[in-house]
Amino acid sequence: MIILFDLDGTLIDSTDAIVSTFHHSFDVHETTRPADEEIMALIGYPLDIMYVKLGVDKDKVWDFVATYKEEYRKISTFKTTLLKDAKEAVQEAYKFATLGIVTTKTGKYSKVLMEYFDLMKYFEVLIGREDVEYPKPDAQPILKALEALDTKDEDIWMIGDTKLDLISAKNAKVNSIGVLSGYGNYEALNEHTNIIFSDSLKAIKYLKNTTTFNYS
Repeated sequence: MIILFDLDGTLIDSTDAIVSTFHHSFDVHETTRPADEEIMALIGYPLDIMYVKLGVDKDKVWDFVATYKEEYRKISTFKTTLLKDAKEAVQEAYKFATLGIVTTKTGKYSKVLMEYFDLMKYFEVLIGREDVEYPKPDAQPILKALEALDTKDEDIWMIGDTKLDLISAKNAKVNSIGVLSGYGNYEALNEHTNIIFSDSLKAIKYLKNTTTFNYS
């Protein structure tokens, strides 16, 4: 079995880091800050898309992204926490599956976070924003992770907290589980998967105790 995890809202809570870094970038570029709720509603999308949706001119977006990355690198570890039972979920999954991470966060900083939480050692692959041309909800991030794993295993699952994770799984023709520990609500997740749990640990326990079915 292969299990691919999203990061934000699935294994980690980096809301404070993300929101404060967005505010920092708007301050640096002397632009009116968006409300916290506006930022949080977009978590899961790539940074450039988030900035466009927050009203930044397209010709200035990459300046904002560069400012964001510079600040996020400094504050990400001490403003990010593991979600409840996330470490146990990863450790339990590692006992019976090959694990990977598929995120729209920058892979470089995602690895730093996972190493900070002493979890990177459980994962065979991490695909970040810079590793793909087309991020979630496109299939490419998942397909790239599977290519890196170089396995013929057909029992493949993507666990994520937003519709982007689940649509990406559907596009990649793999199974998916939605979790309510992050930024997506039940109604949004239920449009794209019929398997939804409150958190990743419950999802892993389900996979451990069920026989193989195809829910894609």
